[in-house]
Amino acid sequence: MNYLPGTASLIEEIDKKLLVVLRDGRTLIGYLRSIDQFANLVLHRTIERIHVGHEYGDIPRGIFIVRGENVVLLGEVDSEMKASVQLKKVSIDEILEAQRIEQLQKQEKEKARNKALMDRGLAPHIDTHDDF
Repeated sequence: MNYLPGTASLIEEIDKKLLVVLRDGRTLIGYLRSIDQFANLVLHRTIERIHVGHEYGDIPRGIFIVRGENVVLLGEVDSEMKASVQLKKVSIDEILEAQRIEQLQKQEKEKARNKALMDRGLAPHIDTHDDF
């Protein structure tokens, strides 16, 4: 296919296994089935991969529609590279619990940081990001 110079196209990625990182931090892996002019994506046989430290867990999501404006990063999954990565796969329950603990630890650090700022007469950081 011929494209205009400098333009990016996802047409050649149709039916390939892709990794998509969303604006809210989630990581999806699935087969690209459809795209439109707004870069909205339809992923098939999608999993949501959650990483905590050197562990990961996969949550099956099936068909997943992603609004183009929420895509931060998109790339083809290299199946040969997967074998060389030193991550341990754990159950969904284990990874969700590890994620919960990690989020609680981050909240505690943020509280301590804000308290230290307030003790010094500075305005604390207010997180307006909504977690899903």
